[in-house]
Amino acid sequence: MPSEALRSAVDWLLDHQDAAGWWSGELETNVTMTAEHVLLLRFLGVSHDDIRDGAIRHIFGAQREDGSWSLYHDGPGDLSTTIEAYVALRVLGVDATQPRLRKALRVILDQGGLVEARVFTKIWLALFGIYPWDGVPSMPPELVRLPSWAPLNLYDFASWARGTIAPLLIVISHRPVRDLGVDVREVIAPGSDHRMHKVAGSGVFLWLDHALKLYDRLPRHPGRASSRARLVKWITAHQEADGGWGGIQPPWVYSLIALNLEGMSLDHPVIRRGLEGFRRFSIDDADGWRLQACMSPVWDTAWAMLALRKAGIPREHAALRRAVDWVLAEQISGGGDWEVKVPLDACGGWAFEFDNDIYPDIDDTAVVVLALLDSADPATVSKPVADAVLWCRAMRSRNGAWAAFDKDNTRALVYKLPFADFGAMLDPPSEDVTAHVIEMLAAVGCGPDDPHIPAALEYLRTSQRPWGSWYGRWGVNHIYGTWCVVSALVALHVGEDMVRKAAAWMRQVQNPDGGWGESCHSYVDESFAGVGTSTPSQTAWAMLTLQLAGLGDDPACARGRGFLVERQRDGTWDEPEHTGTGFPGDFYINYHLYRHVFPTLALAGGESVETGKRAAERELAAPR
Repeated sequence: MPSEALRSAVDWLLDHQDAAGWWSGELETNVTMTAEHVLLLRFLGVSHDDIRDGAIRHIFGAQREDGSWSLYHDGPGDLSTTIEAYVALRVLGVDATQPRLRKALRVILDQGGLVEARVFTKIWLALFGIYPWDGVPSMPPELVRLPSWAPLNLYDFASWARGTIAPLLIVISHRPVRDLGVDVREVIAPGSDHRMHKVAGSGVFLWLDHALKLYDRLPRHPGRASSRARLVKWITAHQEADGGWGGIQPPWVYSLIALNLEGMSLDHPVIRRGLEGFRRFSIDDADGWRLQACMSPVWDTAWAMLALRKAGIPREHAALRRAVDWVLAEQISGGGDWEVKVPLDACGGWAFEFDNDIYPDIDDTAVVVLALLDSADPATVSKPVADAVLWCRAMRSRNGAWAAFDKDNTRALVYKLPFADFGAMLDPPSEDVTAHVIEMLAAVGCGPDDPHIPAALEYLRTSQRPWGSWYGRWGVNHIYGTWCVVSALVALHVGEDMVRKAAAWMRQVQNPDGGWGESCHSYVDESFAGVGTSTPSQTAWAMLTLQLAGLGDDPACARGRGFLVERQRDGTWDEPEHTGTGFPGDFYINYHLYRHVFPTLALAGGESVETGKRAAERELAAPR
């Protein structure tokens, strides 16, 4: 019989399924999403009266004791995030003399002020004349004319970066200045004004930036208008069904600004759909009004299905039937940016969200296939699964591994640009995505001799850290990456030596309270791998790793189970920490469903171990 904790977790999950069949928890990031939305509305001349009080409550609610704002829970104060939060609060009507704003300003000035902020923050302030456009790196709209094989063409950038850079090419070439409605020049540190007119960097690309700025001052720019027109066409063609771009906030807000600068009014259908689409991404509750950077219904639903099945819910259960039907309806058959490098007639993959069909991703597709094979009669999903596997195979990069959205998106030249300080510019293959694809291939019957597997296994072998862990690109961090890779190796019945080494490391980093945790700081300093406050999701990943390694009855797993059971509240768990990753070092995510689905999986896996032990004990005790 399932334990009370597992029964409660299953009931919670069933109660939180949408009637349409999907699950989606809040995707919490940091306050810049809300702050930049306030600035977007101000730039477009749209009233923020309906969100003012809620946005103020949300932003202040995330402020640290020292007056700053951070990138993740319990993280250090971040200058750019603090500046954007401060400016947004001023735009929302909070007086600069308010004590909490005075503390924030002191942090900003102590860290050097606006001139020390990231490029994105400088662009936001340049839109309102607070930062000079001369100090923003140049990116000419003529880049849109470069063919896909040429260096620094749009498709050299990761999907999220190209979707952001395309509209920024328009914005930076216009160098617009609109009224902020409030003077916030106090965020400029005294004596730093002259530095704001200089672009940071060195080498040939800095000289190129100087040349571009000289060119921008000329009275005529042949071909610029047509380049902007081509960008407008590209941007409008990439608008998703929900009105957004790429299903994420940065391309969305800059696309609206760029199209508005190119003459589209607020009544234009493209702009209107874009603004209306934010409604689904916003949350307004006791914690305030806030904007999610993106949403994760496909990802959340696939993991919820796997958790329910692991907990013993039969395929015939109505909740799983609804989930399977919904997931199958979300499969993407059309094209997208991936076609630039992959000559396939149809896709077969899944995206992360409800409507970002232009950007299906390999990670979601692999996990969805696992969920479908586990939750439905394999014969009934054979065609969707076959299409998905075919697409994933085609998306393999040259080194034999897989990235999330793109194939061979590895031209490191993009990081030489002065513009490249805003986060991940590329989407190279990663250990966690590669592991999910291998696990999927094993689930459809492929063995170690499959043509696509040996090189991928070699990639995983060479990327295992000396102490036994693997890096986690999309989850924090080594605990996540290690669980992903061990899952793949065990599914394929290979790499026993790697699994043993990984399990030994996982046992070693268990916290005294029985749980496991790892801070986002491990992306900055790898010596912090596996070090951090225990969290439900990371504890679950560690337990699942040990269970897969054959150590489900190890005392470490028992202590982990105790950690989860003791901290369960009303069927679920609290987890303020960010255990998901957007851009390592720059952007982190607290998936609110992670705290639930992964502990459910771990508890269910532990019960399987206990059931097996009891069966073995009964067999030994039986008379012969």
